[in-house]
Amino acid sequence: MPDVVNIAAAFESFAEPWQPRRLASVNDYDVKVVRLHGEFVWHSHPETDELFLVRSGHLVIQQRDADGARHDVELGPDDVYVVPRGVEHCPRADDEVLALLLEPRGTVNTGDAGGERTAALQELVVDE
Repeated sequence: MPDVVNIAAAFESFAEPWQPRRLASVNDYDVKVVRLHGEFVWHSHPETDELFLVRSGHLVIQQRDADGARHDVELGPDDVYVVPRGVEHCPRADDEVLALLLEPRGTVNTGDAGGERTAALQELVVDE
């Protein structure tokens, strides 16, 4: 039987922003916990949607349409939003946000942008 993992304890186990940790796996999907602070990089995920569930804080997901028009989606605690596949976006958190992400296994956090903000998915280590 898999272990029960407490979400609050999961967030307490690390402090670094933009460094997702695998909370659980469901079929071919990873459920990730992540701390967000500041502005990320503009990127897209051409092959998959990306689900954000904000647990605390205020997250702005900046987006650009194919024609370059920009619009923002604002999320607060317990809000869920799905960025559709291929939509260029850039998450921004003026203050710290705690969020869960749901993505297919192997999805890279910086999508098609790559660069220095690319983080390998780390396994969650929660002290007992």
